[in-house]
Amino acid sequence: MQTQSNSTTTSRAYPLYEGTFSVGTDKKFNRIDRDDPPAKGALKISLNPFLIKTEERNYLIDVGIGDFGEDTSTETIKENLAAHDVADFEITDIICSHLHYDHIGGLAGRSSGFWELTFPDARLWVSGKDWEKATGKDTYYDDEKTQFLHFIDARADLHFLEDQDQPYPELTVEKIGGHTEFSQVIWFDDGHARYMMAGDVLAVRGEVNRKFAAKYDYDPDRSMEARKELLKKAYQEEYTIMGYHDSHYPLFRLSDYNEKQGYVIENIEADVSS
Repeated sequence: MQTQSNSTTTSRAYPLYEGTFSVGTDKKFNRIDRDDPPAKGALKISLNPFLIKTEERNYLIDVGIGDFGEDTSTETIKENLAAHDVADFEITDIICSHLHYDHIGGLAGRSSGFWELTFPDARLWVSGKDWEKATGKDTYYDDEKTQFLHFIDARADLHFLEDQDQPYPELTVEKIGGHTEFSQVIWFDDGHARYMMAGDVLAVRGEVNRKFAAKYDYDPDRSMEARKELLKKAYQEEYTIMGYHDSHYPLFRLSDYNEKQGYVIENIEADVSS
């Protein structure tokens, strides 16, 4: 796999829980309690950007919804980072699994009345092909989000990833497709800790032992195949899985497997308080 770091300090990942939402056909993120059901016909979606602290860098894996939900803002992710003794300017790198706004909305906010980068000193890593496609459209969702994306394009320290890339020795990113045309999986392995984050291709624990085709996916069949591949590797190589949309245990491992019951899931306790 990737070259291992010489760091002697164990890296650690933290979910940065932003809340749980009911999301209907209008695509509005309406806040609900994490134990409540969504509105009729709506999806229940929790948001968990992830912080990985290492000796040399502070990574963010996706950055939440920012100002684009009902009663949400970029202040939430900054407060969650502060709880782990990390300031916004101490984020060194942001890696995006894909470009849906509930995953990248936290990149900039308008609490001051105009767009400002939430993490002004961070390098932003995105799929080059995905970024080209998103910025090449006349509209990214709506006028407000289009302005947001153009601001990021002009002001962020953008770095474009190939279909298979390794921006750092401990970090490997590869295109898997499925949920979107250019969805990516992020593998972190510094020789001490191993984490895997696959965006919405594998977003909650409940998807581990289910075979399903999601209508909201760009390529549902590819998502099914990718999940199977990712789970096998995570189990065999002992990766901790990051579930971006999981309400209660966004960090979990696969501790056993049998053909009848599938994978045994070991939940990892983490501070996911709101």
